[in-house]
Amino acid sequence: MSISVLAISFDAHDAGQLAHFWAEALHRTVSDGAGEDFASLAADPDSQLGPLLMFHKVPEGKTAKNRVHFDLQTTDVATEADRLANLGAKQTRSLAENDNRWISFVDPEGNEFDLVAGRP
Repeated sequence: MSISVLAISFDAHDAGQLAHFWAEALHRTVSDGAGEDFASLAADPDSQLGPLLMFHKVPEGKTAKNRVHFDLQTTDVATEADRLANLGAKQTRSLAENDNRWISFVDPEGNEFDLVAGRP
C-alpha cells in the first residue's frame, strides 16, 4: 500500500476567480470547466510547476491565519513582487534577516503566501 499527495485544496468565495489568480501567479493554466463553485490547475507532469491545485466554493469567509501556505522562490524578488501585486496580491510585510529576503502577501481572498529570494 502507498500514499501520496493528490492535490492542495483552497476554500474560496469564488473558486474560478481565485484559480485564475493562482494560474497567473504560477504561470499555469486553469483547467476546463472552471466556475464559481469549483476550479482546478492541473498537476505539472514534470513536477516543476507543482501539484494539482483545487479551489472549492464554501459559504463562510476566511477568519484566521492560514495554517499552511506557499513559499514561492525567485531570483528577482522586486520584479515578481510587482507582478504579483498587479495580479491582485497585497503585500503584508517584508523581511530581510540573516542574508535572506522574503515578502509576505495575501491573495485576493486573503490567503497568505511568501515570496522568497533564491540564489541566481
